[in-house]
Amino acid sequence: MAQTWRCSGLRWSVDGPLLEWDGGRGSALTWGKRISFAVPEEDRRTCAGARGHACPGQVVVAGRSTGARCEECARLDRAHSVAADTIADDPRPYRVYLAWFGPGMVKVGITAVERGTARLLEQGAVCFSWLGTGPLMAARRTEELLRAALGVPDRIPYAEKRAVRARLPRTEGERAAEVRELHRRAVALARWPESLRAAPCEVVDHVRVFGLGGTPAARGEVAELVPGGAVSGELVAAAGPDLHLAVGGRGAVVLDTRLMRGWGLVPSPGEGDRLTVPVREFVREQEGLF
Repeated sequence: MAQTWRCSGLRWSVDGPLLEWDGGRGSALTWGKRISFAVPEEDRRTCAGARGHACPGQVVVAGRSTGARCEECARLDRAHSVAADTIADDPRPYRVYLAWFGPGMVKVGITAVERGTARLLEQGAVCFSWLGTGPLMAARRTEELLRAALGVPDRIPYAEKRAVRARLPRTEGERAAEVRELHRRAVALARWPESLRAAPCEVVDHVRVFGLGGTPAARGEVAELVPGGAVSGELVAAAGPDLHLAVGGRGAVVLDTRLMRGWGLVPSPGEGDRLTVPVREFVREQEGLF
């Protein structure tokens, strides 16, 4: 019987994306690499646990859940989380950033200085600029200031991010334009926290890092993995938790690696491209009447 592997997620570093497996193993991902696996017929998806600990009840979770956790483990995972706003006394310095994911999609967020650009890569930010650096609560107040004064969101759903990647502007200048304009408006706001040191607008572009330049546009996304289903295709790009796979004549399909967590995975049977899991096609903008 084939060895079963359990995915623990996609991690980004300065060397690129790495698919991690329970037990500490990792698979470095490079463009052109074949991603191939299957879910055994008799398998079921169980809770991925929290903070490095297995779920004590091995609770079955839904195939379309990107969290891959039961309610109790999800609660434990978010406890003491900066992202969940449950920590107010973290002494580390934080950066406020503006992240752009596609036309009309800019968000504000914060990340610990020690994490560098990892948070931006994990979110799939196509480009970004730092806005300022300071204590956690000053960074939080800046987030709120931008939401209230400029209507900038602090969250954009992954489904919206991946659907818009097929129509990104071609040049770095075009991709940076919205970030530059929003940065200008943000630093000009009154009530800017005194303890937050403003940063100049220096837009960093991730199109090459993600492999999005010149690759086939994604036509849809894997909706969920299912018992007996298989995925096999060539890795052409990756952004955030998403792998863009070229699968036969279908063009590229996006696989959110968070959907892999909780399943026992085995090598895909046979050779060549395979996609025998539910796929949700992206809605295309109508180009004209005729």
